[in-house]
Amino acid sequence: MQAALIVFAGGGLGAVIRHLVNQGVTRLLGSEFPWGVMLINISGSFIMGLAAAFFAFKADASWSQPIRLFLTTGVLGGYTTFSAFSLDVVLLWERGEPLQAMVYVLGSVVLSVLGLFAGLALVRVIT
Repeated sequence: MQAALIVFAGGGLGAVIRHLVNQGVTRLLGSEFPWGVMLINISGSFIMGLAAAFFAFKADASWSQPIRLFLTTGVLGGYTTFSAFSLDVVLLWERGEPLQAMVYVLGSVVLSVLGLFAGLALVRVIT
């Protein structure tokens, strides 16, 4: 239960940061293209790379699992789940499984977009 609360707190913070970044970028660049979401996805993935490398190669015992959960699953998960997706792709690739990495990328993106279309279509049919 403690882990869930840690993720909850970090996720709320990450979601607020996401909202503020998206609003700020939209005010600066307009809403004709989703610049804010693109920046969030790229920056979140970059920060996840920094965090993953730090926790894997530089962190000592003082960096406990709750801190990792708060920062990666919580804050970055609330900021963008794209960072977790990107980390999964890189981990598959670095494990020597490039085909699985590509299947994961194509499957996730294509099936997610199709899922959104299906949800929209279902609501349009029933309303």
